[in-house]
Amino acid sequence: MRLVFAGTPDVAVPSLDALHASTHEIVAVVSRPPAASGRGRSVTPSAVAARAQELDIPVITTDPRLPEFVGQLCELQPECCPVVAYGALLTREVLAVPSRGWINLHFSLLPAWRGAAPVQAAILHGDDVTGATTFLLDEGMDTGPILGVVTESVSPLDTAGELLQRLSVSGAELLVRTLDAWEQGGLEPRTQTTDGVSYAPKIVIDDARIDWATTALRVSRVVRACTPSPGAWTTFRAERIRLLPVATDRDISLPPGVILVERKRVLVGTSTQALELGEVVPTGKRQMPASDWARGVRIESGESFA
Repeated sequence: MRLVFAGTPDVAVPSLDALHASTHEIVAVVSRPPAASGRGRSVTPSAVAARAQELDIPVITTDPRLPEFVGQLCELQPECCPVVAYGALLTREVLAVPSRGWINLHFSLLPAWRGAAPVQAAILHGDDVTGATTFLLDEGMDTGPILGVVTESVSPLDTAGELLQRLSVSGAELLVRTLDAWEQGGLEPRTQTTDGVSYAPKIVIDDARIDWATTALRVSRVVRACTPSPGAWTTFRAERIRLLPVATDRDISLPPGVILVERKRVLVGTSTQALELGEVVPTGKRQMPASDWARGVRIESGESFA
């Protein structure tokens, strides 16, 4: 089929590569405009746009709400538009352009975790199994009829980044299989059930702040769900410090937030068991083992995170 692929972040690149290697023809890529990133805030193209340029595929970054976007898309005459984490809502006029619709790859088992952060939500809520779904886009939020699914086990130690990386690969394979079958007429779209609907809104920086008065399990899930982005954090002596994955020590209890420094490890209290910190990132400094950080700041007895 003649395709226009829509996607923006790193997680969409495996799908672009898989489709480029398939029998389908990608005539253009649609992505979000270049944005400032990094410490220098330099303006760079999205990961998908950069990869498309390497593959010599034309890139469109026009706002999809503008009339000229519809014109650009019509000129390309796509049969189908696969989309992975594009990051913008599409109007009815845009959805109507490809003769065989827009097929979205979403990283959950729909109708569970509709929305912007399905992988983070799966970890936050302790799901044992998640997956990816291909479905036909409609004007709702991840509500269209389902075409295919693939499942993925969630490890108790998975971060959102690790789980999403695996899903980006298995999901890319699913997307190619879906498009192959869709072209051949071998798929019957299945209406989503109304049972088990749940939502996964975008996680903002305030959501990533650690509440030490919750359980050790909850703190661990928040840290893993927010790694690598936006990064779980707490404060020490009024300065922010970012935390990477932690481990539970079931034999030690401490008051919530209270820090205990041992020779080779740093423990922090919760409402249940203590947690052992792994790597930390103090404001303005590099990532380091928690024990190195603790030696540097010389934590006094009874000090705590807030």
